Amino acid sequence: MKIPKFLIALIVVGALLLGGCTTTPQASTSSDSTATAVEAKTTATTATTETATQTTSVSQNNSEIPGMNDLPQLEGKATVVMTVKGSPITIEVDGTNAPISSGNFVDLVQRGVYNGLSFHRVVRSPQPFVVQGGDPQSKDTNFPANRLGSGGFIDKNTGSERRIPLEIKPEGSDAPIYGKTFQEARISQPPLLTHKLGAVAMARSQMPNSASSQFYFALADLGFLDGSYAVFGYVTDGMDIVDKIQQGDRIDDAKVTQGAENLKNGGK
Repeated sequence: MKIPKFLIALIVVGALLLGGCTTTPQASTSSDSTATAVEAKTTATTATTETATQTTSVSQNNSEIPGMNDLPQLEGKATVVMTVKGSPITIEVDGTNAPISSGNFVDLVQRGVYNGLSFHRVVRSPQPFVVQGGDPQSKDTNFPANRLGSGGFIDKNTGSERRIPLEIKPEGSDAPIYGKTFQEARISQPPLLTHKLGAVAMARSQMPNSASSQFYFALADLGFLDGSYAVFGYVTDGMDIVDKIQQGDRIDDAKVTQGAENLKNGGK
């Protein structure tokens, strides 16, 4: 019997949270994770009934989020090849429609941040969901596995964790919405970049502007996440490799093979 999508959401959306990850896929028992799952389902089911409001421009949003103009941004597209257990996964990163999420990812790739990190969360049951990695703490093989999922990129220049705002562009809009889910912004249009099979998106806590370095691959069409999490690219080759990733597998390396010149504010 096919399991309803809302039940899947209740069980596994908590896996995208940065904290509270465990070493084996299981249903979250925390009230915070449950609330996030319910919110994701509510977003999906109420989006068609809400009234759309005018999309805030990028410049307006920049003024609302301190330091946003200083973050790496990708102006256009780039290609990243991530190698796992000797096999390449090709990702098209879309800076045209998600410039900050894409710029952050490409900058971290160029810094070598992802080299040697593990995939600490793999959820394939009760139905395929996500493969999640990017916690810098996982480079230390002695770091407790039950604490993975709580870390982000620490900028050596500032000594603090770099965090980027939630960034989702509605269809038909000239600019993304920043710092709000579509439900919070009362946006009824679907996002331009959706959670289809092979989507690459930023993991975050319940706070919308908490994403740092952790990302996930969508193992199926996950439309109930649309409007709540920031998709910034898609796997264009090697999805069969993604499907074979097991919890604990490590990224050999990740390299920008095309479009590096489109990165602005990188290396800061």
